[in-house]
Amino acid sequence: MGDSDADRPLLTRKRRATFAAGLNASLQPMNGRSVAERQIPGIGGFSADRSPENKRAPLLETLQPNSKSQKKKRKDDTSDALSCHKSQESLLSSASGFSNYRGILNWCVVMLVLSNARLFLENLLKYGVLVDPIQVISLFLKDPYSWPAACLVIVSNVFVLVALYTERHLSKGSFSERLGFLVHCISLAVMLTFPAAVVLFVPSVTPVGGAFVLGTYTILFLKLYSYKDVNLWCREQSIMKAKKLARSLSCPSPQVYRGDRKVCYPGNLTIRDMYYFVFAPTLCYELNFPRSPNIRMSFLLRRLFEMLFFTQLFVCLIQQWIIPIIQSSMKPLEDMDLSRMTERLLRLADSSYTSHKEVMLKGFKRLHNSQSHQKKVPNHLLWLMFFYWFFHSSMNFTAELLRFGDRQFYNDWWNSETVTYFWQNWNIPVHKWCLRHFYKPLLRRGFSKIVSQSAVFFLSAFFHEYLVSVPLRMFRLWAFLGMMAQLPLAWVVGRFLHGNYGNAAVWISIIIGQPFAVLMYVHDYYVLHYRHEAD
Repeated sequence: MGDSDADRPLLTRKRRATFAAGLNASLQPMNGRSVAERQIPGIGGFSADRSPENKRAPLLETLQPNSKSQKKKRKDDTSDALSCHKSQESLLSSASGFSNYRGILNWCVVMLVLSNARLFLENLLKYGVLVDPIQVISLFLKDPYSWPAACLVIVSNVFVLVALYTERHLSKGSFSERLGFLVHCISLAVMLTFPAAVVLFVPSVTPVGGAFVLGTYTILFLKLYSYKDVNLWCREQSIMKAKKLARSLSCPSPQVYRGDRKVCYPGNLTIRDMYYFVFAPTLCYELNFPRSPNIRMSFLLRRLFEMLFFTQLFVCLIQQWIIPIIQSSMKPLEDMDLSRMTERLLRLADSSYTSHKEVMLKGFKRLHNSQSHQKKVPNHLLWLMFFYWFFHSSMNFTAELLRFGDRQFYNDWWNSETVTYFWQNWNIPVHKWCLRHFYKPLLRRGFSKIVSQSAVFFLSAFFHEYLVSVPLRMFRLWAFLGMMAQLPLAWVVGRFLHGNYGNAAVWISIIIGQPFAVLMYVHDYYVLHYRHEAD
């Protein structure tokens, strides 16, 4: 008993020593701080040494940096709360980098709709409802038993087959290159002269029907010219012992999807390949066009709906809006007071018709005073709607139906800062054809860029005049001169106007130039066909 009692304090001291050692081991510093210090910031010195000095030193070391940072943060928060300015640019400044003007664009659209709605309401109050879809048929047909325009479109297949079989004989060596070139030249020349002669000398062809026929033959002319060139390039590559040619060298290689095999020359000389190219929304021929994987029915139906909607809208606007304005502008009136611009237009007209100046003075009085501003707006709207109908709805519909992969039919021409950029981007198929088959060949023959560009504008001016003067059966060269005037206009805009000013100049030339050109043809057509009625 005594030994046990004597040993009890010793055991107690051992247990206390073991507990203290365990406690010290659990509270060892980690990265210079103890666990307690890491868990409870600002409390240090929880160790075996509990002197006041050791407690106060870590506490001060912890509180001092925190208090400085907190003071600085509170100072910054206070200054931020009191200040409301910072260095920045105004949104309309070019240095701001701001480019989201959707609200302003919506405002312009709303104002455009409201202004034209007012004009349309005035038109309804003055003329009533003039829309008659049945009258549209008379624009294409004078005699229901005579369909010359449709017959000319059917005859165009002869030129397609001539080009195909000529290329087949050239690939086999049955025709020499000189003979094949001669056949192609004769065929292409007849394509331009034959329909023009029919339109000029067959009275049953209407101006609208004639314009449709000549437009079809012009497109086919450009396509067959490209077909001739590409097959010639293929034969040249065959002579150089090239085994395969998927596309012509002037175009980038296409993306070929699985299941679409590449065609090599002369395997492309088939009726199926030829008519695919004839109906494809492009003017440049290739052996292997990029193809889309499938036909999207929803996309196809949307484009079809747009085509039908805009076609009907065209008919309504022309019958309800354009025709009354033109008719009212042609009525002779008394008491003339013409502006300088109208006088200049009359002087241009006098160069062709000096004997009917009085008729013109009477006819254009009302146009200038009350109708000229209305003429520009409908004409411009019709042009914009035609662009969307043809280049977006119709060409995308055809491309989707044929699974044609290249859908870049236009570029951002509305942002054009130069006239040259506008003509390069508003009609991509024609631009590609001119660049590939006309401009670059001229450069390769040693012509300068200025001469080549002038030649391209000359070719475009010829076809513009061809598509307007022949259907109207009168040659006044207004379209030709208007296109050739783009050359000095392009130089002036590119030299003196830049940025937004250049873009505004391009838009002004589009909005103002077209109605004046239309008025010149309307004037001459009126004088030729309706002068006696006006007298």
